[in-house]
Amino acid sequence: MRHSGYRQTKPDNPPPGIAAVREHEKARVYIESADRYLEGIGYTEHGFRHCGIVSAMARDILSTLGFGERDVELAAVAGFLHDMGNMAGREHHHIIGPLLAKEIMEDVGFDLREITRVMAAIVLHEEHGEADDVIRYDPVAAALLIADKSDVHRSRVRAKSDIGGDIHDRVNYAATRSSLQVDAKEKTISLSLVIDTRISQVMEYFEIFLGRMSSCRKAARALGCEFQIFINDTRLA
Repeated sequence: MRHSGYRQTKPDNPPPGIAAVREHEKARVYIESADRYLEGIGYTEHGFRHCGIVSAMARDILSTLGFGERDVELAAVAGFLHDMGNMAGREHHHIIGPLLAKEIMEDVGFDLREITRVMAAIVLHEEHGEADDVIRYDPVAAALLIADKSDVHRSRVRAKSDIGGDIHDRVNYAATRSSLQVDAKEKTISLSLVIDTRISQVMEYFEIFLGRMSSCRKAARALGCEFQIFINDTRLA
């Protein structure tokens, strides 16, 4: 399950990583454009805050579990770039996004084998049925999916004065604290949420996130772990 991250580079020429991608002008413009579009249609925040958090979480998941340096770096890159496709519309953003990521990673100098792994991870970060089998073979894809679906927090809500009309906004706004813990010894990946039940009931969370949590469990198993959910200090899954 671990990959070597093959590259044709000289020993004194270190391979590119997340730092170069994060500062790339195209990446920043594409992320800004995608988030601006989603803001226009009333979606939660998908800008630099979300991309940065998902990048860090995906990287930490693989790092804590002892995966190789290139796996860890590619997970961070996939996390940062995964939502750019929203600039061309929400429905097919997981299809457009990999093409934009390929363009950026080629500019920066990534090896083609690494580019294809990030492209595949971005395709699979949405919880589609075909991901269930494919995601098993690449830890980068598994880490990205878990990290993306674990970013639930009120800071993502834009229209705070109108949360009553949208269940996604309401559930996110009710989440006053969220954290993802990885225990390499116990082989667990745990999402812990504090939800203000005066704003949204716990059942509303499961109503809209049940599919996502099922995908997270499958992705965690691909990493040799069990996925757990704690809400208000009570384990629910």
